[in-house]
Amino acid sequence: MTLSSKQAITPRTTCWKNPVHFLAFGCGSGLAPKAPGTFGTIAAVAFYLLLEGLSLWTYLGIVLVASVVGFWLCGRTAKDLGVHDHPAIVWDEFCGFWLTMIAAPAGWQWILVGFVLFRLFDIWKPWPISWLDRKVHGGVGIMVDDLVAGVFAFVSLQTIHYIYRMLP
Repeated sequence: MTLSSKQAITPRTTCWKNPVHFLAFGCGSGLAPKAPGTFGTIAAVAFYLLLEGLSLWTYLGIVLVASVVGFWLCGRTAKDLGVHDHPAIVWDEFCGFWLTMIAAPAGWQWILVGFVLFRLFDIWKPWPISWLDRKVHGGVGIMVDDLVAGVFAFVSLQTIHYIYRMLP
C-alpha cells in the first residue's frame, strides 16, 4: 500500500468493508462524530448484556481472548489508517468495560455505575494509565491503558458494592 492510498483510508470508508476494521471500530460505534469512546462503551454495554449470564470462567475466557485479539485488531487498524490511536478505534473500550464488569452485581444500576467508573478512569487517566498511554505504542499501547482503566473501575465497582452491602 502506498502512502497516498493510506491517506485515502478513513474509518467511514473502511469500516463496512474490512472485518478487522469493523471490529476495531466497535461494530461501527466508533464512527460517532463526537465522543466515540463513550459511544463505543455504550455498544460494549449491549454486548455485555449478552455475556452477563455466562459462568465466571467462560466470561473471563471471552474477555481474555477479546483482549489478546484486540492487541492485533487495534494495531493492524492503526497501521492501516496511518494513525497510532485513531479515535474511531474503540475495541479497547469494549475490552476495558468488559473487564470492569467481571463478577459485577446484577442490575442496571450496577451496569450504569460500571459504565461511569470506566469512562471516568479512561478519560481522567490517573497514573499509571497516563504513563502507559504515552509510553506504550502499537496495538498493545492502544489496548493497555483501557485495560488498566478497566482494572481500576473493576476495583472501584467491587468496593462500592461491598460498602453498599454493608450499609444498614
